[in-house]
Amino acid sequence: MDSSRMLMVSLLLSSFMIIAFAGNFYQDFDITWGDGRGKILNNGQLLTLSLDKPSGSGFQSKNEYLFGKIDMQLKLVPGNSAGTVTAYYLSSQGPTHDEIDFEFLGNVSGDPYILHTNVFSQGKGNREQQFYLWFDPTADFHTYSILWNPQVIIFSVDGTPIREFKNSESKGVPFPKNQPMRIYSSLWNADDWATRGGLVKADWSHAPFTASYRNFNADACVWSSSGSSCKSNSPPSGSAWFSQQLDSTSQARMKWVQKNYMIYNYCTDAKRFPQGFPPECATTNLS
Repeated sequence: MDSSRMLMVSLLLSSFMIIAFAGNFYQDFDITWGDGRGKILNNGQLLTLSLDKPSGSGFQSKNEYLFGKIDMQLKLVPGNSAGTVTAYYLSSQGPTHDEIDFEFLGNVSGDPYILHTNVFSQGKGNREQQFYLWFDPTADFHTYSILWNPQVIIFSVDGTPIREFKNSESKGVPFPKNQPMRIYSSLWNADDWATRGGLVKADWSHAPFTASYRNFNADACVWSSSGSSCKSNSPPSGSAWFSQQLDSTSQARMKWVQKNYMIYNYCTDAKRFPQGFPPECATTNLS
């Protein structure tokens, strides 16, 4: 990172503090919609979202973050989940918002979930990569992680990286680095597009559909009105994520996932980009 960029990030972080904590849902999140369909249980250690025909439900974090490593364990809607989407993402607000997405697209019983990922920077997305998972995400809890620092965004599942989005500002590609983002999650009806392009609709006889969350953990720069500092040039000890990138072992694990489980990558969709691929695709690790 050059000195001018380092200074800019340092100034941006001057109103942030780094905080690491294992979460309690009562302390860390607000259920924002769903009229009782979202519930915090087990003394704040478990959160559930439910969807029925009238409504889904959702929650958001009390804190905003600018860079960090965010972990959440999810257990997805079991059985026939066709038409449902469980979204778990970071996002700022406004027409030029930044966003880092996990979305889990439901399917009929016996068919796999699709894990849909995307990155928005300054309001521009269209950077989709999709995967099958190498396990049943409805049978137990699994950890879905976002590592976001000034150099890279890394999506991981149970500690295995599946995707990275590198800072390509040198190629004219905006990178999320200026806007603090909240964590959001929702379970909602998207049967107009979620399963086989909308051909398979939700079977409401199986409702309510329920997704479960536990073991939230954030090691992150949190917006603080007290002006606590989170300095980019000397992050506090234990904050290795701030400069972390994929080593050769992690690169190999990511390429294994992409070779065996990736089902869509915008950076290889020549029909979608007949005039040439987006510039960040030149730095995307492909298998």
